[in-house]
Amino acid sequence: MKYVDLHVHSLVSDGSMRPEELAAHAAERGLAAFALTDHDNIAGDAVAWQAAERLGLGFLPGMELSVRFRGRKLHIVCLGFAADSPEFLKLYRKVRAGKEAKIPEIIAYIAAKGVPIREEDVEAFAYGPLDRYAIMRYLVSLHLYDHAQPLWDNYLDPAVKALGLASAVEAEEALSLIHAAGGVTSLAHFHKRIGLKGLTRAEQECAVCDLQALGLDGMEAWYPNYSEDDRAFAAHLIGKYHLLPTAGTDYHGANRPEIALGSGLAAENAISYDIFGGVAARVRRVLLPACDA
Repeated sequence: MKYVDLHVHSLVSDGSMRPEELAAHAAERGLAAFALTDHDNIAGDAVAWQAAERLGLGFLPGMELSVRFRGRKLHIVCLGFAADSPEFLKLYRKVRAGKEAKIPEIIAYIAAKGVPIREEDVEAFAYGPLDRYAIMRYLVSLHLYDHAQPLWDNYLDPAVKALGLASAVEAEEALSLIHAAGGVTSLAHFHKRIGLKGLTRAEQECAVCDLQALGLDGMEAWYPNYSEDDRAFAAHLIGKYHLLPTAGTDYHGANRPEIALGSGLAAENAISYDIFGGVAARVRRVLLPACDA
């Protein structure tokens, strides 16, 4: 049996491994393929692709995109798009402008809370232009918490809100442009706060149906902390609306140490290669494993 992981983060966003290290780790874990889906950033995709090719792994270039939908923030896993297409570049420039805005002001806000942080400190943690994730990586280096999430909850998210930066592209625009760039889109972790948490099942179904009408292709059929009911409900929606099933661990390395690449919280939850094959059949850009090439 071959296994995959289609929701993975590197230190380009809020993971702890470099993109090429993720490819090596995927090979060590016995995966046949993976997708790099850093938050609102594709800077690691080319390096991960090259490393995957050297190791004989399948690979999907990707990005976990933050979008607005009816007053909510959603995460959309985008896979297999052509990153050099005019449509994707139009979307990406808008996304990156938001993530790189007011970095000195965010740093000043956090410093005012008593954290020892200066812009020159953060620069050493940049992967390309300074952005919010460079700040996060610096804060991780201070060992304030044993997970990265409290850094967002206590420092970064409040700073973003206070500075009026808590915005994202509209779902309708984003889904359309990813499609035009030859990619597919999948709703990530529908059960979370950044998702559809708090809605009834009927309301969640209505939201997914409306997102599909805007161009959503699929949703995560499996996620590490789905309940049995979450899994059953996701399977119901995927079957009823003929959605494309995707799955991934949301792997962050040492920043979320309880999650293992390819299986999440338990080894028996390894993700079938069929998930990769279904996505690969519909996208513009994909690297098939050496045995399938």
